[in-house]
Amino acid sequence: MNASFDTRAAFQQQLGEVWARARATLVMFDPDFTLFRLGAPDVDAELRRFLHAGGRLRLALHDPAHLEREAPRFLRLLRDHAHGIECRRTPRALRELTDSFCIADDLHIVRRFHSDHLRGEAVFDAPQQAELSRLRFDAIWAESQPGLRASVSGL
Repeated sequence: MNASFDTRAAFQQQLGEVWARARATLVMFDPDFTLFRLGAPDVDAELRRFLHAGGRLRLALHDPAHLEREAPRFLRLLRDHAHGIECRRTPRALRELTDSFCIADDLHIVRRFHSDHLRGEAVFDAPQQAELSRLRFDAIWAESQPGLRASVSGL
């Protein structure tokens, strides 16, 4: 199933659907995760459900400032589930990357073609559609360093 979107609400709805389908892995890349609402109560509850069931979450980002300032729930989640979450910050050489995506279990993906715009697509039950972005994530991950910890704001 494919679904195109071009509004904030539609992006967040598709992202929620990908998170709800996740069982084992979530990998996400975004310059700063501003539009992912990682500090929102409903997102926190969904990610806690996923992590409590043994899921693993990996985030790669350019700048953690938004999450550090605006997402205390996510920082608590990071503290509470440190064994299941890893966050890495990209090096300066990768800061020109501007796409944004979330992949669940290498099967479901929601992606925005450019992080400054809301146009994108969600694809479900399609490992071949998620594969290229997963390989891209793995390359970004390999170049990045640990970059966000729960202790940032004293939690």
